[in-house]
Amino acid sequence: VQLQASGGGLVQARGSLRLSCALSGLTVDDNVMGWFRQAPGKEREFVASITWRAGRTYYEDSMKGRSTISRIGATNTVFLLLNNLKPEDTAIYYCATSAAPGSNWHSWGQGTQVTVSS
Repeated sequence: VQLQASGGGLVQARGSLRLSCALSGLTVDDNVMGWFRQAPGKEREFVASITWRAGRTYYEDSMKGRSTISRIGATNTVFLLLNNLKPEDTAIYYCATSAAPGSNWHSWGQGTQVTVSS
């Protein structure tokens, strides 16, 4: 299983970025795809997730209204659109997958850096 995250970069506050995560080596069915982030000196935290089949989405409270997670089945790609970015959103963003809702996140991508300047 491989997950390839991309789309990070440097953006000014109130700007937007769209992160992508390409999944390969796994037949997606009831999988859940998730995005996490880790800021310097902080624990990794959940950002958002989506169930592959039903497209049900979940968001961390601080990201509700500022982010949108989506997927394209034909390309096994998951996106995370980040809007109205704040300096405190600066972190490495990771995508991950689990076999089903409530299961462990068993595979992780390498991360993509998001830096928000004030």
